[in-house]
Amino acid sequence: MDTIKITIDNQQVEVPKKTTILHAAKKLDIDIPVLCYMNLEDMNIENKPGGCRICVVEVEGRKNLAPSCSTECQDGMVIKTNTPRVINARRTVMEFILSDHPKDCLTCAKSGMCDLQDMAVKLGVREIPNEEIAEMSSYRLDTSPAIIREMDKCIMCRRCETMCNDVQTVGALSAINRGFESVVTPAFEMNLEASPCTYCGQCVAVCPTGALTEKDHTADVIRALSDPKKTVVVQTAPAVRAALGEEFGMEHGTLVTGKMVSALRRLGFDKVFDTDFAADLTIMEEGAELLDRLTKHLNGDKDVKLPILTSCCPGWVNFFEYHFPDLKEIPSTARSPQQMFGAIAKSYFAEKMNVKREDMVVVSIMPCLAKKYESQRDEFKVDDNPDVDFSISTRELAHLIKQANMDLNKLPDEDFDNPMGESTGAGVIFGTTGGVIEAATRTAYEVHTGKKLEKVDFDQLRGMEGIRKAEVDFDGLKLNIGIAHGLGNARKLLQEIEEGKSHYHAIEIMACPGGCIGGGGQPLHHGNSEILKKRAEAIYREDAGKEIRKSHENPMIKELYEEYLGKPMGEKSHELLHTHYFDTRQKRKFKV
Repeated sequence: MDTIKITIDNQQVEVPKKTTILHAAKKLDIDIPVLCYMNLEDMNIENKPGGCRICVVEVEGRKNLAPSCSTECQDGMVIKTNTPRVINARRTVMEFILSDHPKDCLTCAKSGMCDLQDMAVKLGVREIPNEEIAEMSSYRLDTSPAIIREMDKCIMCRRCETMCNDVQTVGALSAINRGFESVVTPAFEMNLEASPCTYCGQCVAVCPTGALTEKDHTADVIRALSDPKKTVVVQTAPAVRAALGEEFGMEHGTLVTGKMVSALRRLGFDKVFDTDFAADLTIMEEGAELLDRLTKHLNGDKDVKLPILTSCCPGWVNFFEYHFPDLKEIPSTARSPQQMFGAIAKSYFAEKMNVKREDMVVVSIMPCLAKKYESQRDEFKVDDNPDVDFSISTRELAHLIKQANMDLNKLPDEDFDNPMGESTGAGVIFGTTGGVIEAATRTAYEVHTGKKLEKVDFDQLRGMEGIRKAEVDFDGLKLNIGIAHGLGNARKLLQEIEEGKSHYHAIEIMACPGGCIGGGGQPLHHGNSEILKKRAEAIYREDAGKEIRKSHENPMIKELYEEYLGKPMGEKSHELLHTHYFDTRQKRKFKV
């Protein structure tokens, strides 16, 4: 590899050609401040527009200061990162950014975790002398069921655009205009609801300011909890327990299942249940559908739709409904665990408790912002009453716990309530990429073969590669499985299906990198793969520690089918637990 020698702050270093000044400085442990820059190493994607100019440095022989994130080193280059000129330029840039930025830090959703706020502190900016230069744009707000955009807070770092277009290939965001009028806006210059947005929330996860935040439902939850006429039950997704502790200073990958249950009880929920129960239920329905399609395929039915695609992730569902509507008959019709839980809670469980449907409030704690949109879809309502009333993120739950003056570290471990708190290890692993198809495989193998599966860990289905493939032997039946996480990777597999080149029988797709553990509502990780790996390890630890690790062996699931549902894919279960999909392209494009 060809290398060059450069000097940074009087220190010489040898680096490969095409290395940026920023990366060269890191080799010398020289910290250059950045704001718009973002590096997603595992995805081989860098956001380095050099737009904010916070990272400028002085290069000998160059008249203008150079943005270090996008300027490549040249042999013999002499660089200064700490001259008065550089420091003054950075402060001036920050002052200009702040001069056109709303001053509502006390009430901003990103207050306390805002990169812009932190950088202002780091650069020592305590007043804004250029405030009279900028004319504040009129207040521009774009709301949707899941994500709120406050365009006046956009600083044009374009991180969201990189995540949306390069990582997820959704194409919902693009930059327009220049100067103080510049902003990142949805496609067609419309609102988010009219755009191809999937509500995956990856844009929110990387936004350095309050320009992109989740729609906060904590006030609605508090009102419901304080209403004596309401019975309020809560469900918690598997990925939440692997990340919630980070908001309270715990190590990444710390499991807080029992403490989370304890906190929810103290917040006033009447019943604390586990979405893992509904994940087990999902496996019963999705697994039965998989085996039904496979049987028809093996019997020569040429109309059978294969590969079957998992349907647990609403961000992914939104994606294929808009970008691949011609394939809408291929995914499983099984609802997501969140929606299965809501349907059962407001029917089976409400009847058991002798509570009217309209008097029961179902709250879900999810790692995902698309769940907020999913819970409001019309097909998941009965007489305009939603199966799930409010879906709040892991971050929102952390805020609620802190508001209640509780320290999660000091709470005792408590167990979920029954019957919808009983779950298996198969339900737990839904929280990470590969987990849904592994859980389905554990059950489908035994149902298909009639034999006991001795080794339940399918290591070939695990990992963090964006696209993975594996062959699972069902006692002579070779099942080809595909797995993708991140919508950019999903697009590749869907294009294979469109072109008739797919050889898979089943494909699991999750919208977010890493699956639910990397969801848009999780504690911010900024694409750090090590954090995602530790969360995944936590999920597998909980699975390994479970007494029962196959969904069909969950005693409460068995009881539910015996007492209420009948059989998987039966008339009652199909009515409550299955759905259908739509072509949303025209509907959304022309919505104003």
